[in-house]
Amino acid sequence: MPELPEMENYKILLSQQIINQPITHVTIEREKSINVPAHSFTSMLLGKKIVSISRRAKHLLFHLENNKILLLHLMLGGSMFYGTKEEKPNRTSQVTLSFGDYHLYFIGLRLGYLHLLSQEATENELKDLGREPLDPSFTLETFLQEASSKRGRVKTTLTDQQFIAGIGNRYSDEICFHSRILPMKNMNELTAEQVKQLFLSIQHILKEASNRGDTCLNYFLLVINAQVDMSHTLRSITEREKNVTDVGQRL
Repeated sequence: MPELPEMENYKILLSQQIINQPITHVTIEREKSINVPAHSFTSMLLGKKIVSISRRAKHLLFHLENNKILLLHLMLGGSMFYGTKEEKPNRTSQVTLSFGDYHLYFIGLRLGYLHLLSQEATENELKDLGREPLDPSFTLETFLQEASSKRGRVKTTLTDQQFIAGIGNRYSDEICFHSRILPMKNMNELTAEQVKQLFLSIQHILKEASNRGDTCLNYFLLVINAQVDMSHTLRSITEREKNVTDVGQRL
């Protein structure tokens, strides 16, 4: 499942391609992937421009000129591809937005969704999400204070979207390895120094993974295969499971 770094790079790459471009056609292959009848969905999008794209946790928000928002959550197996019909991968797309000869394909939305919402409904949908870990307001002092009440396992805490938004299984493992903390250890068993290191590792891993996406920008200028897995630039936790366990046993 794409997490914060992948969705952040989706935002960057797509913003270069589709901002202020009118939507010329809408294709819906699976109505369960959207939240309103297909004809209503289409009529509210046709001819409209996407004026900005933002990210919240693992969601992308496509802000339309009519003040509506397309809220995307790819979930497990979801991806996006931007390009011509000839360049499209041989996979079924559930929703397609066309911009002239180029198309944004939403692929694998069996669990994910693309919902058309008002601004108020979008805010309500996202209201329970926790802090953005790369936002300036997410400081060490804030993390120490809010983490002090946590009793669950470190990995479970990192992936709790109501505590920290945007971290999933992939990057929680990378954060634990970088901080030299066993994922199964309980938060209330950590020393103050370990909690501090956990915060520093959150910052380091997410920034490193997000920044690595910059190397993809030129390659994807015309064709965006948005299933860019930024964690491939980091060492995979599954390849060093024994090392993590050994580290955890020593701490």
